[in-house]
Amino acid sequence: MPLNMRQSAIMELARAEGQVRVEDLAARFDVTLQTIRRDLTDMAEAGLLERVHGGAVPRAGVVNLGYEARRRMNAEAKAAIGAACAAAIPDNSSLILNIGTTTEAVARALLGHKNIMVVTNNMNVANILLANPGCEIMVAGGGLRRQDGGLVGELTTQFFEQFKVDYAVIGTSALDQEGDLLDFDLAEVRVSRAILRQARQAFVVSDHSKIGRPAPARIASLSEVDRLFTDAPLPADLARRCTEWHTAVTLCPPRS
Repeated sequence: MPLNMRQSAIMELARAEGQVRVEDLAARFDVTLQTIRRDLTDMAEAGLLERVHGGAVPRAGVVNLGYEARRRMNAEAKAAIGAACAAAIPDNSSLILNIGTTTEAVARALLGHKNIMVVTNNMNVANILLANPGCEIMVAGGGLRRQDGGLVGELTTQFFEQFKVDYAVIGTSALDQEGDLLDFDLAEVRVSRAILRQARQAFVVSDHSKIGRPAPARIASLSEVDRLFTDAPLPADLARRCTEWHTAVTLCPPRS
C-alpha cells in the first residue's frame, strides 16, 4: 500500500511510541477524527497496523513490540492500574510479579508497603523494589532476556514452584474477545502458568491496548483469575463473561 505523507508520519509515530491514538493524531495533523479513523482503517487493511480501542498499534503478528516502545505506551494508564492493584494488596503479604511494563508500574506503587515479600522473574521489578526497605525480594533463576530483563525457562518455572504466595500479579501481551490471556513467548507462558498455580489469589494487570490484540500462545482464561485491573471498560460480551465467571473487573482511568 502506498502511504501518503500523513500516513507515513503516523506509521513512524506508531513504531516509535508503540501506539497512536485517534484524538492525538487529529490534533497533531489538524484534520478530523473521521479522517484519522479512515487512515488507520486503510493501514490496518494493508496489514501495517492493528486497530485497538481509540487508536492503533504496529501489527505484531507473532512478534511482540520492542520493550522500550511498550514501556512508553499508555504510561499514565499503567501507572493508574499499578496504583489500584497495589492498593488491593495489604501490608504483611507475599506476592509474585512477573515480566511486563505494567507489573513494573505495580512495583513502583508498592514502594510504600511494609513487610511484604515479592518473588519475581523481572529484574526491573527487583531493582525498583530495592528502594523499599520493608520489602524482601526473591529473584528467580533462569535464562536472562537482555531486551527486557526477564528470566524465563525451566529453571524459572521450578523456582516458582517452591512458593505459595498470597497474590500473583501477571501481565499479558494480549486479551482476546473470549477472555483468553495471550503471549508471544512459550517459555514465558509456562512461567506465567506456574505463577498462577502458586497463588491464593490471581490478579491480571492490562491496559486497554491489549484487548483484541493477536498473540499466538495462550496463558489462561480470565475465568481462572480473581480480578482484572484495566483502564477502560471491556467490550460488552467480555464484561458479561467476567460477570458469569465471578472475575472482578476494576477500572483504573488515568488521572489525565
